[in-house]
Amino acid sequence: MALGGNPIFNGKSFRGATQAPPVPQAPYGQAPYGQASYGQQPYGQVPYGQAPYGQPGYGQQPMTDEQLQQMYNQPAAGPADTGRMTFDDVIVKTAACLGVLLVGAAVTMFVSMGLASLLMIVGALGGFVLALVNTFKKQPSPALILAYAGLEGLFLGGLTRVLDTMYPGVGLQAVLGTLSVFTVTLLLFKSGKVRATPKAMKFFMIAIVGYALFSVVNLVMMVTGLTTEPFGLRSGIIGIAIGILAIGLAAFSLVMDFTSIEAGVRSGAPQRFSWTAAFGLTVTLVWLYVEIIRLLAILRGDD
Repeated sequence: MALGGNPIFNGKSFRGATQAPPVPQAPYGQAPYGQASYGQQPYGQVPYGQAPYGQPGYGQQPMTDEQLQQMYNQPAAGPADTGRMTFDDVIVKTAACLGVLLVGAAVTMFVSMGLASLLMIVGALGGFVLALVNTFKKQPSPALILAYAGLEGLFLGGLTRVLDTMYPGVGLQAVLGTLSVFTVTLLLFKSGKVRATPKAMKFFMIAIVGYALFSVVNLVMMVTGLTTEPFGLRSGIIGIAIGILAIGLAAFSLVMDFTSIEAGVRSGAPQRFSWTAAFGLTVTLVWLYVEIIRLLAILRGDD
């Protein structure tokens, strides 16, 4: 199976540098690798005048027992020492993205409502553009990923302020809901009870395509004035059902993110791809938060 269904991880060399390089072939007229040519010492034999491996050469002092013991006591090189991606790298870089996102959201809390609404639109459009750029970029760019997080912070902060003005307390509820879904999904994944199986991936792809088409139709109807509801077709029972489905899709997207990260660490992906993993998690968490706060607003609007 591929690394995961999240398109952010597709095309990335998570499995790079895991196979040994091919044995070099000797040029014509030279002896094969590991065999001696005429007049040369065979492999494993010491040329005249040179010391064997591990023994001091001429003019060098032998290693003491203490030095040898210190050398043997040194720990083996881990993934971080060899430039490979680790779970700690992903956690640190994801925390950095979320930190920048929170800073962007905080900006909208200290400006006027009109400016907050404008920043929300700028953040939504800019975040969408950078999401596409980072998704199709072969090598991750920390600057672009952090810029995406900052723009999404403006969008989420403005959206939260608008909806929280209409339905007080909905922002805090959405934050708690997002943290709860993330925690439960991570625990289920760690326990092995939830996996991105091929059957589940097939259902996810069908559901996400249907959800995307519905969202496009709903947006067109809202823009053209064919519906006057605040959330368009996503109102009443239909809106609640669609919201629950969307939250389920976002939660399963987290499972695919976890699967991709686990595969990247196990296959020894280069350390720079921890930024790709952090970007993927940030995108999914933003989606999850938007779906939760929208569902809460729909429920509050029907009261």
